[in-house]
Amino acid sequence: MSVPRIAIMGVAGRMGRTLVSAVDQDASARLATGIVEAGSSLAGADLGELAGVGRLGVTASDDLTAVADDFDVLIDFTNPATTLANLAFCAEHGKRLVIGTTGLDDAQLAELDGYRDRVPMVFAPNMSVGVNLTLNLLATAARALGDEGYDIEVIEAHHRHKVDAPSGTALKMGEVVADALGRTLKEHGVFERVGQCGPRSDKEIGFATVRAGDIVGEHTVMFATEGERIEITHKASSRMTFARGAVRAARWVAGCEAGRYDMQDVLGLA
Repeated sequence: MSVPRIAIMGVAGRMGRTLVSAVDQDASARLATGIVEAGSSLAGADLGELAGVGRLGVTASDDLTAVADDFDVLIDFTNPATTLANLAFCAEHGKRLVIGTTGLDDAQLAELDGYRDRVPMVFAPNMSVGVNLTLNLLATAARALGDEGYDIEVIEAHHRHKVDAPSGTALKMGEVVADALGRTLKEHGVFERVGQCGPRSDKEIGFATVRAGDIVGEHTVMFATEGERIEITHKASSRMTFARGAVRAARWVAGCEAGRYDMQDVLGLA
């Protein structure tokens, strides 16, 4: 498949509109359609006009089934319930899927994983190339510092409208560090400190969350000990960094067999 035809879920939202612009700018992908909620007044609207990039001659649909023959890869940054419904659709219709949705619980993650033998999918909490390089740096730092008395804290900040916390990216960063140290977030993750909570334990990995204004996404992992502190930080100033990564993932997964992949696979870092 030389130039994959891409459909975008949720084109009425901010991320959906950014994805329209990102696909339009990519000569190696073609914008095929965009999906809005059933009954939306935006059905039939030109996607370029929705995204503010000028008329593109590609219209929004409120019925994924009606446009099933028009695309090869679906990009979905919506919500867990919608994403799981789209997985079932892709399995039935032989489509590929790029998932940037966060906030899935353990049961939903298990359901998603159940499609790995039926759907070629890229599932990543953050599609940014920079974030995924940062994950590699975190693993290296954790292995080098080991259990040499470094306290580990993950601090993240996002806009006031984000509905899940900690962010999927923050959790992934914590998981990468925990894996490198032979720990698990289930046992060592600390997500709340209130009142007389006592001193931190040696092996805990703490999380702190900020929700304010229009912050696109900021993540810092701190390794702190007596006399020094190491901080590895990624800051996103535009949603376009996530959108371009998602389009790159869509181009990559277009040539893949069924399986659950992530951005480390897309970038050749796995």
